[in-house]
Amino acid sequence: MESFLFVTFIFTAIAVIVMPGPNVLVIISTSISHGTKRGLQTVLGTSSAMIIQLVVAALGTTMFVESISTGFELLRWFGVAYLIYLGMSQLFSLVQKTCDKPQVTGKATFRRGFIVSLTNPKTILFFSAFLPQFVSPNGEYINQIIILSTTFLILATMLDSLYAILAGRIRGVLQGDRIQKTQKVLSGILYLGAGTWLAAMRRV
Repeated sequence: MESFLFVTFIFTAIAVIVMPGPNVLVIISTSISHGTKRGLQTVLGTSSAMIIQLVVAALGTTMFVESISTGFELLRWFGVAYLIYLGMSQLFSLVQKTCDKPQVTGKATFRRGFIVSLTNPKTILFFSAFLPQFVSPNGEYINQIIILSTTFLILATMLDSLYAILAGRIRGVLQGDRIQKTQKVLSGILYLGAGTWLAAMRRV
């Protein structure tokens, strides 16, 4: 792989990753509501789903991905419904007593990140069209795709983790019952915003 292409890919990938989308919004929301640890577990879930998406994109072609777009569309609306459910649950929790608040487990936050990331079908189409642009014709295609996919995954995990840590620190300085209610409202809005973002996407 040519060095120039690889460096260009890294900067392009960073620009794509830091752009807020459903994954980032869910990670931030989880960290604000439940702390950095849960936010990082959400990152683990989003990254795990991304592995599946990268494999599909690497093995398939853009034409193949587009041919099964109906299934992706159903998957997307499942993701929209799930995000709306999370947002409404967070807002409804405002009227519950503190002692009735269920504890959120690491398994639940991992599952949350995994589902949200996996139900974003645009990611698969993006990978299938994006990665090949940085493949050098002078090298072996599969090896280069593996390198590019691994690099993207590492960058995504690192930058998403940074979002989780920063959001967790914001939560750390917010104390008191009133602030906790504000956290829930903000978290609910972020979930609903992610659902709206996903719903507004054009059909794959």
